[in-house]
Amino acid sequence: MGATIEIRNLTKRYGDVLALDDLSLTVHPGEFLVLLGPSGCGKTTLLRSLSGLETPDEGEIVIDDRVLFSSERGIRVAPGLRQIGMVFQSYALWPHMKVKDNIGFGLRVQKFPQSEIEARVEKILNELSMDGLGERYPSELSGGQQQRIALARLIATKPPVFLMDEPLSNLDARLRLDMRAELKRFHYDSDATTVFVTHDQTEAMTMASQIVIMNEGRIQQTAAPLDIYRHPANLFVAEFIGMPRINLLNAELDADAGSPVARISDFIVPLAWKPPVTELVVAARPEDVTLLTAPDEKALEFRVRALLPSGPELIIQLTRGDQTVVVRETRQMDLAMDQTVWIQFDSTALNLYDRRDGTMLRPEAGLPGRTTGPETTEGLAQQPQV
Repeated sequence: MGATIEIRNLTKRYGDVLALDDLSLTVHPGEFLVLLGPSGCGKTTLLRSLSGLETPDEGEIVIDDRVLFSSERGIRVAPGLRQIGMVFQSYALWPHMKVKDNIGFGLRVQKFPQSEIEARVEKILNELSMDGLGERYPSELSGGQQQRIALARLIATKPPVFLMDEPLSNLDARLRLDMRAELKRFHYDSDATTVFVTHDQTEAMTMASQIVIMNEGRIQQTAAPLDIYRHPANLFVAEFIGMPRINLLNAELDADAGSPVARISDFIVPLAWKPPVTELVVAARPEDVTLLTAPDEKALEFRVRALLPSGPELIIQLTRGDQTVVVRETRQMDLAMDQTVWIQFDSTALNLYDRRDGTMLRPEAGLPGRTTGPETTEGLAQQPQV
């Protein structure tokens, strides 16, 4: 069973750079939590602080009521005594050791009997479908096999906490997809609490039970993957998550209209509820925009600027004056460049944001609209980075 990780008011500075800014986070037992954000956001610093490879300036780290770090109490447990396993981006295999010795290294350090080490290594090699590779050296293995060995070494010691720092970034695209499935299976079988660092949002969305979005050393949002995709807590999260990017349209609430509408440039978009502010950003995922090839009185006229087919889907970039809208289509459509088309926004699928501070607006309970979904702003920074 995995452990509970409590991170309390953690701060880490590198000279004038604030890498972690009073960050607090709870990771529940058995959770697969992914730290996601742009380069330099602090995610690797947080992971290395958990492992003991970095020493924070302030705050506390507690795992299952055991204090591993406390600036106030002067506690810092050495990395080797934290009962934490870590997989690095570079795999960090011993080049002079055979595969079986790499896997059993942690067990030898813990002074397990040789017979038990051999039995456990053989069992893990069998489970990973790597029988017969125990006598090879890391240089004789492919990148995917080396990654499996790094994971096998971690699994062998059965730590209650797994830390993984972009372990798939050195693999090609197809192998990376296979390894995501392997990692999810490893996590399911081990039930260890896992903290995984990546800058790849596809990796985060497909693997995590919870995602933490970070920017400039602060947590922007903590939620399940689908909640983050459907209910981004602020404009930074909305723009960062999703490929192709979400459509963000500056708008004004039309207070004189009989029903709530947002005025965007020379057209209006109906809203499912009336927001409390007039300066808005209307956010629509590309798949939530319906495209028509024939005129419709309730649809808006646009022009096809670019067509980007990718096999199972078609990404269409549309323009109208100075406004650009991206649409994702899974239907087979015969479209041409510069063709006139018409689009409709699903008012219940729109998210609305306060343009002044970038925070998400929520309707009153009971009103229609996707924004009435589950609360997703746990861990939201007090001043979202927009």
